[in-house]
Amino acid sequence: MVRTNSISDSKLVNDYINGSEASLAVLINRHQQRLFSFIYSKVQDKVITEDIFQDTFIKVIRTLKKGNYNEEGKFLPWVMRIAHNLVIDYFRKNNRMPKFKNTDEFDIFSVINDGNLNAEKQIIQEQIYHDVRGIINELPNEQKEVLVMRMYKDMSFKEISENTGVSINTALGRMRYALINMRKLIEKHKIILVN
Repeated sequence: MVRTNSISDSKLVNDYINGSEASLAVLINRHQQRLFSFIYSKVQDKVITEDIFQDTFIKVIRTLKKGNYNEEGKFLPWVMRIAHNLVIDYFRKNNRMPKFKNTDEFDIFSVINDGNLNAEKQIIQEQIYHDVRGIINELPNEQKEVLVMRMYKDMSFKEISENTGVSINTALGRMRYALINMRKLIEKHKIILVN
């Protein structure tokens, strides 16, 4: 018997496309723990994790059967991307987008950081974090304060108004100007927020 752990993902994918159902079982077994942990880390619920896990592999099977897979041997990142999109769909459907981490060391992309990026993407993402933090630090203090409270501490404008001693309308205005200024600074510094 061939030792399955020595067969590459791309060979297993090809074998499955060519009719070997067993190859898919090997792929699922090989990656299920990592994928399950990844989904669970986002939704924090076992039942929902199992649903999304199943949906991910239904999508994988459909794509492979249609012959639309061309990831050049990068099977796991492709499956992770499908799972990630399904997690986002789940949050959208249930109107409960994940909250930003409530820490001073905030980062605007904490929601989508999956910890499984390759080295190049990791560097790009770290650069984006760095650039965004730099822009926030360039904002006038009043605008920066409101932006941080709203985006990173998930405070309502009522709470922001109570904490800063200004009216809700003033807090809303500061938030609006903070976003306008961030847009200007992004253009000025030619920062690209995609990776």
